[in-house]
Amino acid sequence: MSPAFGPATSLFGIGAGSFAEYASARADKLAPMPTNLTFEQAAAVPVSALTALQAVRDRGHVQSGQQVLIIGASGGVGTVAVQIAKAFGADVTGVCSTTKVDMVRSVGADHVVDYTRADFADDKPRYDVIIDIAGNRALTHLRRALTSNGTLVITGGETGGRWLGGIDRQLRALMLSPFIGQKLGSFICSENTHDLLALTELIESGQVTPTIDKTYPLSEAPTAIQYMKDGHARGKLVIAV
Repeated sequence: MSPAFGPATSLFGIGAGSFAEYASARADKLAPMPTNLTFEQAAAVPVSALTALQAVRDRGHVQSGQQVLIIGASGGVGTVAVQIAKAFGADVTGVCSTTKVDMVRSVGADHVVDYTRADFADDKPRYDVIIDIAGNRALTHLRRALTSNGTLVITGGETGGRWLGGIDRQLRALMLSPFIGQKLGSFICSENTHDLLALTELIESGQVTPTIDKTYPLSEAPTAIQYMKDGHARGKLVIAV
């Protein structure tokens, strides 16, 4: 059964289409907008925050006291994943570039590794959970940073694999996982009202705040895309109409 929303309810969620003044959306991919967010902030929540929630809660099974490493901690998914892992009581290390270290600390990371200066796999103790959002580390490298029974969650395929279009790491992880103590895997984000409501609770309680780098008018969408492609974005970019 689809959820019922009142006529005056402000909603957020996932719609069909791309950059436009209007978009259609299914009712089961919408939820009431968090009361403490602006429309621009609410627009920055899905799909990145859904991915972060499901990576931390459902795939990483992050628990209080665990050591959690988040690779790509400065992006739209990473900034939320840091906050959710902290809300679950984990000790969080974020991995990012030099210019984004302070921002990753500001969203709650206990420790930050600048990947241009240090290798997270050299750290001790090893990590209980690694959430890899950046998508360019070899599987062997990631496993070296895990505890013997740790969990690796790969959220993106960005390796540019010649034959498999960048999902080669995910497939190797899924094939290897049954034969070792470490749990290796990936997933596709599920877009649903239930998890949007879970995010609303985290946001309204102050445990999660969307991080917005810049807001662009619709006419400057190409500029926003180029800014993101150039690797400058910290958190989310918002296209406003």
